[in-house]
Amino acid sequence: MAGNSGGPWGGGGRGGDDRGGDRPRGGQNGGGRGPQDNQPQIPEIDELMKKGQERLRVLMGGRGGNNGTGGSGDGGDGFKFTGGTIGLIALAAVALWAWTSFYRVLPEEQSVELFLGEYSSTGQPGLNFAPWPFVTAEVIPVTREQTEDIGVGARGSDAGLMLTGDENIVDIDFQVVWNINDPAKFLFNLRDPRPTIRAVSESAMREIIAQSDLAPILNRDRGAIASRLEELIQSTLDSYDSGVTIIRVNFDKADPPEPVIAAFRDVQAAEQERDRLRNVADAYANRVLAEARGEAAQLLEQAEGYRARVVNEAQGEASRFLAVLGEYKNAPEVTRKRLYLETLEDVFGRVDKIILDENPESGGNGVVPYLPLNELRRNTTNNTEEAN
Repeated sequence: MAGNSGGPWGGGGRGGDDRGGDRPRGGQNGGGRGPQDNQPQIPEIDELMKKGQERLRVLMGGRGGNNGTGGSGDGGDGFKFTGGTIGLIALAAVALWAWTSFYRVLPEEQSVELFLGEYSSTGQPGLNFAPWPFVTAEVIPVTREQTEDIGVGARGSDAGLMLTGDENIVDIDFQVVWNINDPAKFLFNLRDPRPTIRAVSESAMREIIAQSDLAPILNRDRGAIASRLEELIQSTLDSYDSGVTIIRVNFDKADPPEPVIAAFRDVQAAEQERDRLRNVADAYANRVLAEARGEAAQLLEQAEGYRARVVNEAQGEASRFLAVLGEYKNAPEVTRKRLYLETLEDVFGRVDKIILDENPESGGNGVVPYLPLNELRRNTTNNTEEAN
């Protein structure tokens, strides 16, 4: 078997031995690494890092090593600052400074610029400039509606339980919708804006509920309570100089506490039935009273008419008697006969009668023909009325 003068493992390529095995990779003083038979060699991390450093030095103005893989070792000049390198660094610094100094504000936003931590100005929508690091900016949405839900989804907890003026407990869910009208005041006058708005809203609602009875809250006064609540929250936040505008208050629900809601509904049903029966009784009383008053008024009118008729008749009879008396004094015989004839006319005019003549000298049979003129007159009147 042929020998190898390069050492026991050989100095160059691959050598064989009695076992036919592969030789190991070179050590510190040996030759370069060689690939194993038909197997790819993975580059080591240190070698990749050295190559990257070498390429960076070339880009920055330096030169690589002798074999292109070394550092600043044999034959390398190392990293050097040149005019181009300094200009590139300055350009990068300016670009970075401009990137941090210019900022954009959307139409629904405003920015608050701070000069060394103190309020400087308010930025408007568009491109704004704040020279960093002396001036910084905070962009805040001012037109977006933000909400605070109080008592919502918290059944059984104390979030919406409030005491009414008549010492009842009501469970209330409501929502406060707000936005920002002054971002500088919003940032600097309120330490915790959202918890502050929530606390003010809950306190205002408790104040209003404490001055109201339970029944109006559950039935008819929700709109009035929501309007009053909005005014009270806004006035309180304005006293804090908060820069917040309350847009509206949504009064979602007002119910008794959940453990007693069934009993409360029974009480409400009983009260409604009581009110219904009371209304029925009041309607009956009003109807009967109106009928009685109408009958009383009718009787009074009839009595008044009867009184007037009787008085008028009496006055007429008295006047007629006085007139007849005057005529009687002037002509007693004529007046006496006329009264007699008028009396007979009045008596016989109201009865059906047959006249019998008892004088045999009349030549009749004792029966005098009678022509009922009054009946003819009565029939004529009835026919005229039927024709009409």
